[in-house]
Amino acid sequence: MPGSILLADDEEKILKTLGRALRDDGHEVTTAANGREATRWLNDRAFDLLVIDFLMPDRTGLDVIRELAASTPEAERPAIVMMTAHGSIESAVEAMKLGASDYLQKPFEVDELLVLARRALEDQRARTGLRYLLSERDAEFDHYGIIGRSRPIRDVITRAEMVAESKSTILVTGETGTGKELVARAIHARSAQRNMPMIKVNCAAIPETLLESELFGHVRGAFTGAAFTKKGRFALADGGTIFLDEIGTIALSVQAKLLRVLQDREFEPLGAERTQRVDVRVIAATNRDLRQLVAEGKFLEDLFYRLNVIPIEMPPLRDRPEDIPLLVNHFVRRFAERTGKKIDGVDEKAMAELSGYGWPGNVRELENTIERAVVLSTGALLSSQSVWLMSATAAPATAAIPSLRLHQNLEWAERETMRRALAQARGVKKDAAELMGISQRALSHYLAKYRIDE
Repeated sequence: MPGSILLADDEEKILKTLGRALRDDGHEVTTAANGREATRWLNDRAFDLLVIDFLMPDRTGLDVIRELAASTPEAERPAIVMMTAHGSIESAVEAMKLGASDYLQKPFEVDELLVLARRALEDQRARTGLRYLLSERDAEFDHYGIIGRSRPIRDVITRAEMVAESKSTILVTGETGTGKELVARAIHARSAQRNMPMIKVNCAAIPETLLESELFGHVRGAFTGAAFTKKGRFALADGGTIFLDEIGTIALSVQAKLLRVLQDREFEPLGAERTQRVDVRVIAATNRDLRQLVAEGKFLEDLFYRLNVIPIEMPPLRDRPEDIPLLVNHFVRRFAERTGKKIDGVDEKAMAELSGYGWPGNVRELENTIERAVVLSTGALLSSQSVWLMSATAAPATAAIPSLRLHQNLEWAERETMRRALAQARGVKKDAAELMGISQRALSHYLAKYRIDE
């Protein structure tokens, strides 16, 4: 596998002999008679491989490698092979710590160099190809809204890629607002069923009495008001993917029927006498602890194990703070384009506050905050004031409690908790009540008490 090679040695005879052998092996060879000349060549152009002698006048091979490591990103450095005389092995080891792939101890046979050169070039091209594939992969998954370079989000992307081509059932878990649906969409888009439909069902948004009909369909006359035959979501998703969001909210009676679909890929619509078969990939998601629900008798154990074939856990935003600047810039660009505003980004103070905040509502809360800031901003840079202005999210430097009167402070805390919970739940009372650990009836009482506009 030929490549461009910079060969550096202060002995003219060695330069000629090794240079001729490398050229005969198909490589493009440039020679340097000392360390300074080698550095000039490295600054002028890119090479695939650097073969350099350790002991040279004015600048050693190790000095050249150190300078290269300090000035050039790892992805842009050539592969390195060091030539060293007996007694300088420690220097060769240090060179390998700085990125050298191998070393040759003088004297050596020319064929040894040719073998090492081929191997180093093959490894270099393999690493370059891997970086390209990773960049392509990240770009493709960014297309589905998965933004981040942190280890937790990379683990999610890696697992999603691994399972995309299979038809195995997947359970995506994570707190509200972490992006569970984005993972489901990315998996479907990379699957063999990508040209077939992906049907989404928000189980928490459909009344319990209607959920079975929505999932499995019904025939005319199956129940009061069933004036026509209706296809269920499973039938609509046949050949593709069905995404069951908030799977932890469904009733036990529906769970039993869902278990049969997962086991046998068949069901009967309400009122029907004929079994219907489907070929569908199931992706479920929940922000609840299904194991705890199983222990409480609220979720079928068999169904849990059928759903949890391949688990993917979405990390909360607080566990990947290094991704916050990427997300902020992404949302700024999106909402600036949508609103037609010219906004270049976020100032340093605002970015520091955004990065230091805990984001209990995760990416969704951050997205809403940036959208609000873009809409309300009047400058080219989002400032701390514009980010937190009229925000349901508490700024990092939270205002002091309103007074020293205990009763007033308790009312203030209750009112602010209601507002923040509703903002995080996007106005859905059931979700807001769950976030606060109270019943919907109690939530309605507080809303009326404080006259909070939902």
